[in-house]
Amino acid sequence: MYAIPLADDAELRPLEPWQAAEFLAHIDRARPNTDPWIPWASRSTDLASARATLQGYADKQAADAGRIFGIWQAGTLVGGVMFVHFDTGSGNCEIGVWAEAAGEGRGLISAAVRHLIDYALLERGMHRVEWWSSSRNTRSRAVAQRMGMHLDGVLREYFPHNGIRHDKEIWSILAHEWSKEQGPGAPAA
Repeated sequence: MYAIPLADDAELRPLEPWQAAEFLAHIDRARPNTDPWIPWASRSTDLASARATLQGYADKQAADAGRIFGIWQAGTLVGGVMFVHFDTGSGNCEIGVWAEAAGEGRGLISAAVRHLIDYALLERGMHRVEWWSSSRNTRSRAVAQRMGMHLDGVLREYFPHNGIRHDKEIWSILAHEWSKEQGPGAPAA
């Protein structure tokens, strides 16, 4: 298995169905940070549902339509990034992220997102990377801004989750706006 270093003690690796128990333990720790924003986190509540979440991404990976990666810090899964959608036909993809408290504040999410954007735009030739997040999720907005993304618009009261209708912000960066200097080796802003 391969790993991409994100920091001295942190790495980005594929997250696969066989890791469902580790993923579930992580999501249980991350629930306060994920439940307000990420629907699959609310649905990953036991081993079978955690495995189903990861299997869904494995199926997307097999179809070249999405993928999920974990962020391990000192050997513990503390967060992750994913291609929610990856459509090579249109050249558009969407990146999503999550973290538990132990995975916050060190730039690990930003470093991982840079790798995914670099992969999508420079290696795979995608045209547009999107970032959809609740307007209430200020940490998510901050990552989009650090990546140099542009706010395309807000879909008002677009998404019902946990009894609240969330406005959805849509951010994007286009291939001609992304440079190697912004990529994986770039310092965290």
